[in-house]
Amino acid sequence: MNDLTETPAATLRLQDCPNWLYLLREYDALYRHGSAGGSRLIRGHRKRVRDALASIIDANPEITARAPEVKPVTAHLGRALDLGERGAVSGMARALSRVADQLTWEYGYAKVPKALARKYAYFEVLGPRGPVRAEKLVLGFVLFAPNTTYPQHSHHEIEESYISVAGAWSENDAAVHAPGSLIFNRPGLEHRITTGEFDPCLLAYAWIGSEERLTTPGMKLTAPRKARMAQGI
Repeated sequence: MNDLTETPAATLRLQDCPNWLYLLREYDALYRHGSAGGSRLIRGHRKRVRDALASIIDANPEITARAPEVKPVTAHLGRALDLGERGAVSGMARALSRVADQLTWEYGYAKVPKALARKYAYFEVLGPRGPVRAEKLVLGFVLFAPNTTYPQHSHHEIEESYISVAGAWSENDAAVHAPGSLIFNRPGLEHRITTGEFDPCLLAYAWIGSEERLTTPGMKLTAPRKARMAQGI
């Protein structure tokens, strides 16, 4: 059932769209019940995310329908959801599958290297670009094809976390992260993502920042040109 066609657009609110509401509740469960691994910084971030999300859900914000849009990488979404439903974050994968035909996948960069454009895209669930409208919190998903390198980048004045839904990946070549794991990036921290050779990788992400910064995050790739060429992108 398509939530965004059940009620006239002018009257749509979050409570009118249960599939979107259930998806946000899965985010709340991940940030409420998951472990901080003993990290005070991660514990604080998790609390800021869930407190902001609880306030937004209570406010019953408007839902703004956006035209669905696919990218080349979304050919891997079905496999990613299949993997997710068998893993540690199965509730999130199932909730996302209920709205999969309504997602507006995008790049977020004015210019994307051609190879990366085939292997990456993201969708914003909640935030300034909707469909669930919010000002100081962004929630969404990023999808990577197998054997992808997402070049070095950072987010100015935005704190960010990823939670693995499906697929294995690493950040800055420091460790291999499995479904259910959370990675926290402080504002301005340079990071680079690589994914496994055989399966796609689906990550749920959260951004906390000012309304101005979240509306215009100024995303850009910061890896040197030679490094990007060496990575084949």
